[in-house]
Amino acid sequence: MGQQFSEISTKIQEFIHKQKIFFVGTATTDSRVNISPKGMDSFKIINANRVLWLNVTGSGNETAAHVEQSPRMTIMFAAFEGSPIILRLYGTAKAIHRNDPQWDELSQHFELLPGARQIFDVKIDLVQKSCGMAVPFFDFQGPRDQLKEWAAKKDQAEMEDYWATKNQTTIDGKPTLIMQKSVQS
Repeated sequence: MGQQFSEISTKIQEFIHKQKIFFVGTATTDSRVNISPKGMDSFKIINANRVLWLNVTGSGNETAAHVEQSPRMTIMFAAFEGSPIILRLYGTAKAIHRNDPQWDELSQHFELLPGARQIFDVKIDLVQKSCGMAVPFFDFQGPRDQLKEWAAKKDQAEMEDYWATKNQTTIDGKPTLIMQKSVQS
């Protein structure tokens, strides 16, 4: 069994800052479990028990719908270089959409990426560090810019049309609330 902590220590923060990818896991009681890889400069540690991550437009929007019904979230980092470590942050999340009152304050923690659609505000209640000795080594070659380039070509109305078509419900038919909470009135 791994080591468990009640907060994100300075040493763990240093590990997180070096990572190029993280994974987010969510589910409702009656949905598929969604595990989503994340990259870019989209993860910020606010304090020892609070993190934010910026969610950009993609082909689905499972995480937003899941936390509306069940705010449980697991964020996982794995060392693909250096010492073998798997790090999980367990907590409860809230989706902050573009029209929510907290958006302006929380978005200041990020360089807003094209297509930004939510910020997840996560209260961490358990940090677990375990060995990653079965995780292979991978070499980081660089970020992929296709998503940023795709989103940068769209104006706000085009992005909202995409959200309306592709991001309103999950694969299980659960509402994401993106149109109710993100579209300007």
